[in-house]
Amino acid sequence: MDLIITHSNGVCTIKFNRPQVFNSFNQAMALDLQRTLDECATNDEVRAIVLTGEGRAFCAGQDLAEVTDPNGPAMDSIVREHYNPIIERIRTIEKPVIAAVNGVAAGAGANIALACDVTIAAESASFIQAFSKIGLIPDSGGTFFLPRIVGMQKALALMFTGDKVSAKDAEAMNMIYKAVSDDTFQDEVTEFAEKLAKMPTRGLGLTKKAVNASWNNTLTEQLKLEELLQTEAG
Repeated sequence: MDLIITHSNGVCTIKFNRPQVFNSFNQAMALDLQRTLDECATNDEVRAIVLTGEGRAFCAGQDLAEVTDPNGPAMDSIVREHYNPIIERIRTIEKPVIAAVNGVAAGAGANIALACDVTIAAESASFIQAFSKIGLIPDSGGTFFLPRIVGMQKALALMFTGDKVSAKDAEAMNMIYKAVSDDTFQDEVTEFAEKLAKMPTRGLGLTKKAVNASWNNTLTEQLKLEELLQTEAG
């Protein structure tokens, strides 16, 4: 079972469950996550979603054993069919999606965390743009989100070097919302997710829709969109 899925108090928690390979993705896990996110999107009882990992890692990105398998999927299909649909779903689900980063988040794992609406990390966790170490480029939205979050030069330096960023440093550079003590991590994630689940989810979803559009809109276009969405919310 590549994913452990639990429901409690309006929160669906999706736990990556391949701890023997630091929760790295293979095709089956990627497609399972897509299906699960689709189910969350249409299930009215799910009012907030948490992504987290089993064991010591959040997610180490792509399982390279699958990439080097001559019978495995090609690189272009891995990006196009596995990761791109996950990022699109995270950004377009009109419900809060929280990344609870319990350990290392590397490669695509780091960028999945950054694509979420809110990222909370345990202090022992870290973020690594590991792609450059093996001659690849950041995918899973990394080249889109990271420069917008931390600025172009810092983003490029992290992408070029593949340096590890501690949870505390990630919070300090506004890469994530919050780094919390390992001892209180689970409780704080649960409290935060349940708080959002008790709020007017429709309004939160429309807020997310407006923020998504703001990346490309002019001020005038954004004001018009706010007018339309406010009318819908009202």
